[in-house]
Amino acid sequence: MQKPSLDHLAQPFKSLSPGVFRASTIVFDSYEDFIGRKSRQPDGYSYGVTGTPTNRELETRIAELEGATHCVVVSSGQAALIASVLPFVKSGDHVLISDACYGGLKAFAHDWLARLGVEIGVYPADVGAEIEAYVKPNTRMICIESPGTISMEMPDVPAIVEVAKSRAILTMMDNTWASPLAFRPVEQGVDMSVEAATKFFGGHSDLLMGTISTSSFKLYEQIREAQATIGLAVSADDCFLALRGLETFRLRFAEQSRSTLQIARWLEQHPAVDSVLFAPLESHPGHAVWKRDFDGSGCLLSFVLRPGPEEALAAFFNSLETFSIGASWGGTRSLIAFYPASIQRSRKFPPTDQPIVRISIGLESTERLIADLDQGLSQYAAHCRPIR
Repeated sequence: MQKPSLDHLAQPFKSLSPGVFRASTIVFDSYEDFIGRKSRQPDGYSYGVTGTPTNRELETRIAELEGATHCVVVSSGQAALIASVLPFVKSGDHVLISDACYGGLKAFAHDWLARLGVEIGVYPADVGAEIEAYVKPNTRMICIESPGTISMEMPDVPAIVEVAKSRAILTMMDNTWASPLAFRPVEQGVDMSVEAATKFFGGHSDLLMGTISTSSFKLYEQIREAQATIGLAVSADDCFLALRGLETFRLRFAEQSRSTLQIARWLEQHPAVDSVLFAPLESHPGHAVWKRDFDGSGCLLSFVLRPGPEEALAAFFNSLETFSIGASWGGTRSLIAFYPASIQRSRKFPPTDQPIVRISIGLESTERLIADLDQGLSQYAAHCRPIR
């Protein structure tokens, strides 16, 4: 029997799609290569937990978006927050977190870091140079989130960075609301920019991933080591999904930003809405900071309803047809989430003592989304006392 020809293997192959390299084990050409495998880090390949060429391709593209020189992709946005803090603090250090920071970071700080002897301080979410009043001699890191992703306060990031650099304090910023298309923390002097790639980078609500970008090789080495030590692996298949998401990222972001601003302006005029928490609106107290520093408005906003009973809230949420109830953002489908008053009242510097409704605007037509909110708010009003 004639053997099949293998001539095709010598033919050139090119594709518009990045290759997917799956591997748990990395193999080596020699004893010497294996013994020296750790020297391949932080960029190279020594074991699957720190990635394959597919991971590196994604990291390179995200670093370029962030205006950074290095990026580490990890298993979730929460993992990225942990890996941007844990390697750099020790017992006796003081870490400052925003009062409006992501709940997972807040829990990690108060429930885990504090148990390890790290002192945790909380500062107002809209702070600027006044953060100096919260700094202590042992302050090691300031964790920033801009804006707060439920209550939407806007800190003055350049002012915070100036204070931090004058005291040799590390800074980390959760930039997921804006993404690097609207704000680039590293270019503003922040040491590490964290993104939940689950949101905009993936864009389709079907992967969990986080990224940490920096222009410091020393910090990059420590983050990569933390990835290996803690085991924050990301599959090549998920990296491929994120790479594919990046292909349409700019288009999605532009359309979602346009639609979100239009919906925010509509909500601001609705009689059932007490206030809209969205910095791109001129009425927002942080608008001047947003206008000075940011290049886009994203897809996430919050609003406070005029007071009403529990059954009115249930009627509003349960009547929605286009919005799905869920806590995330950045995907093609619109989402809505509810945060009870108790969450705000438990904060040290709450902007409101009322429940907050948060919406993520997807790629459905703006008119369809407004119509859905309008009928839902009509249901809310029908279960409330007359709105005056």
